[in-house]
Amino acid sequence: MASARADDTIATLIPARLDRLPWSPWHWLIVTALGITWILDGLEVTIVGAVGGVLTERQTLGFTSAEIGLAGSAYILGAVLGALVFGTLADRLGRKRLFLITLGVYVCATVATAFSWNFLSFAVFRFFTGSGIGGEYSAINSAIDELIPARVRGWVDIAINGSWWIGTLVGALLSLVLLNPRILPHALGWRLAFGSGAVLGLVILMVRRYIPETPRWLMTHGRADDAERIVAAIEADVKRGTGLAQLPEPEGRPMLIHRSRRVGMGLIARVMFRHYLARSVLGLSLITGQAFLYNAIFFTYTLVLTTFYHVPSGSVGSYLIPFAIGNVLGPWLIGRFFDTIGRRAMITLTYGLSGVLIVVTGYLFDRGTLTAATQTLAWSAVFFFASAGASSAYLTVSEIFPLELRAMAIAFFYAVGTAIGGISGPMLFGALIQTASRPNVFYGYLIGGAAMMASAVVELVIGVNAERRSLESIARPLSMLSEMSDPVGRPGMGRSLPVS
Repeated sequence: MASARADDTIATLIPARLDRLPWSPWHWLIVTALGITWILDGLEVTIVGAVGGVLTERQTLGFTSAEIGLAGSAYILGAVLGALVFGTLADRLGRKRLFLITLGVYVCATVATAFSWNFLSFAVFRFFTGSGIGGEYSAINSAIDELIPARVRGWVDIAINGSWWIGTLVGALLSLVLLNPRILPHALGWRLAFGSGAVLGLVILMVRRYIPETPRWLMTHGRADDAERIVAAIEADVKRGTGLAQLPEPEGRPMLIHRSRRVGMGLIARVMFRHYLARSVLGLSLITGQAFLYNAIFFTYTLVLTTFYHVPSGSVGSYLIPFAIGNVLGPWLIGRFFDTIGRRAMITLTYGLSGVLIVVTGYLFDRGTLTAATQTLAWSAVFFFASAGASSAYLTVSEIFPLELRAMAIAFFYAVGTAIGGISGPMLFGALIQTASRPNVFYGYLIGGAAMMASAVVELVIGVNAERRSLESIARPLSMLSEMSDPVGRPGMGRSLPVS
C-alpha cells in the first residue's frame, strides 16, 4: 500500500455524496427493483408447500412424500451453494452484473421447473432455482446497502427483508386459484403456479437493467471515472425527483482509496476470523438463531394445526394469512427504530422479546389453553418481533464487514446459518410433533426461545452501533489508505480525483 503509484490512488467523497441524498423516486426504484428478491423467495417456498400434495397425484408427477422432501432439500442446497458461489463473484465482478445473472438463473430455472417430467428433472431445476435465490441474497443486500443513504439504511433493509412474507401471501392466494380443480385441472395448475414466479421475475429483470453499478464498488476497483459519472447521474435524478435546485453538501473529508487487488479466500478468512472475529461470532449467532426458530415453526405449523387441533388439511392455508401479516407488519412498523433508537437496543429487544413470547406460547400450548385460532394469533405476535429481528440479522452481516468482501460475508453467514438452523430446526420439531406429545413440543419451543435469547445476549455484549453511520466508518475498506487532511476544492468537491 505504501508504495502504491499515484495513478492507483484516488481521493473521493462519493460515499458522503450518496449518504447525504434526500429520499426520492430514484430510491423507490432501487427498493422496488432489488427488493423483489425476498418476495420471489417467499412465493417459491409457499407454492412448493401448496403443490406438494398435488405432485403426489397420479395425473401429475406421482411423487412420494420422501421425494417431496428431497426436492425441498435440493432447493435449500442450491440456495446455500448459490450464495457462496455468486457471493464471491459479486465481490469480484460487481453487484449489477451479479444481480442480473442471479435473477436470470432464477427465471430460467423456475420456468424449467414448470416443464419437469420426472423427479430427477424436478429436483435439478429446483436446485438451480434455489441457487439463483441464494445468489440474490448476497448481491442484492450489498447493492442496497451501498446505494441507500446511511440515515435510513436500517429501516429500508429491514423492510425489504420483511417483504418475504408478501411473497407467501401472493403464493397462498395464487394457490387458491391455480390449484383449485374447479378452475384448472391439477395437471396444468401446478405448472402455471411455477410459471407465475417466472413472469414476475422477468418483469423485474427488465427494470433492473436501469439500476447502476454501485459507485462504492467501482471506486475500489480503479474505475473512478465510471463511479463519478454514475453519482452525477444519480444526483441529477434526485434533483428532478425532489424538485430541489441544490442538494445538501456532503459531510466529512475525502478518503484516499487505493485500487483494490483481487480478494482471495485466504484474505477473506483472515479478515473475518482474525481482525473481525467478534463480528463474525455476532453474525453467525444472529443468522443461526433466527433460521432455527423460523424454519422450525414455519415448516411444521401445518403439522401442529392438523395433529393437535385437527384442522382439515384443506383449511390450513387460511391460517397462514394472519401469520404472514404479522411477519410483514413487524419490520414495516418498527423498522425505523433501528435507525433512531439504534441497532444494538432494537436487535436485543426483538430477539429477546420473540424468544420470551415463543416460550410463553409453548407453555400455553402445553397447558391446552389455546385453540387453532389463538395459536395462530400467538405465532403472529411472536413473529411480529422475530421478523424484524431476523431481517436485522441480514442487515447486520451486510454492513459490519469491509466493502471488498461484503457480498461474500453475507453469503457465508446465510449459507452457514441456513445449513445449521434451517436444517436442524424442522428436523427437531418434526420429530417432536410426530410423538403427538404436547410436553415434547413444548421442549422444542423452549429450545427455539433459548436460541433467540442467546442471540439477544450476544448482540447486547458485542453488537455494533451502526445506525446512521456510513459503511466506511463501520468497517474501513481494505483499499482505504487514510482520510485527506484537506477537502477537495470546490466546485469539484466530491469528485474522484487522482492523487498527485
